Amino acid sequence: MSDPRKPYVRPMTGWWRKNPFFVRYMARELTALVVAAYAFILLAGMLCLAKGEAAFNAWGAVLRHPVSVALHVAALAAMLYHTWSWFDIMPKTMPPIVMGGKRVGPRIITGAGLAAAALATLVLFFAVWSLAS
Repeated sequence: MSDPRKPYVRPMTGWWRKNPFFVRYMARELTALVVAAYAFILLAGMLCLAKGEAAFNAWGAVLRHPVSVALHVAALAAMLYHTWSWFDIMPKTMPPIVMGGKRVGPRIITGAGLAAAALATLVLFFAVWSLAS
């Protein structure tokens, strides 16, 4: 007597590497972990600031080490990719925008989001710069 049920087939490992969509998705999710890790670096700086000037200066010295600078450059690249990929999926996840009787294209939506992020970054940068000087 044979069993009519199908046997369980274990899903193959690395299935997400076969489709470029899933590779980009996993890269975006990985960069979110980099963003979270950097938030902990900033939190450590705030805790050092609360402990006093010596602790904060020691934290700053650690950040000036060449290995730390290289990690910051890598984190910046990951955050730039994360920002771009976030705004790249925005037109796919939001309801259609109609202006002047025409639907706004996905490139315009992505570009507007990136422009808004760049503008907010510049405003924040110059605000901090003016407070520091």
